[in-house]
Amino acid sequence: MEIMSDAQWRAFVMDGTRTGKLGVTRKDGRPHVTPIWFVLDDADPDDVRVMWNTGVDSVKGRALRRDPHFALCVDDQQPPFSFVLLECTAELVEDPAAALPWAVRIGSRYMGAERGQEFGTRNAVPGEYLVRGRIDRVTAHAAITG
Repeated sequence: MEIMSDAQWRAFVMDGTRTGKLGVTRKDGRPHVTPIWFVLDDADPDDVRVMWNTGVDSVKGRALRRDPHFALCVDDQQPPFSFVLLECTAELVEDPAAALPWAVRIGSRYMGAERGQEFGTRNAVPGEYLVRGRIDRVTAHAAITG
């Protein structure tokens, strides 16, 4: 098993259409985990952010209003198995104009460039958050089974 460098984990999480498994805490303390589409904002290499969308009234949206902390795990399910765990603090953005370019990038990553605008327009609307996740801690291991 090897620990990934910053460049390695950033490339790993952005490889192809890997989804992230997002963990938040429900009001009653139970965990809630769900897959999400996301991209990295790495314009500032010293302040990389995880960018994703969710409904204001979704379980994720309500949980992040109460407690802005979340975890995002991205893994490779093929041997020799690797994973990245990002522990983050969310900033919730409700401005559709600010969300649109990110929603288009996210849609393009998962649905292809030809459908990115369609998905971006669908997700950058009132009632949706753009979540800007400040990465507080990274755990990144490659080739777990060596």
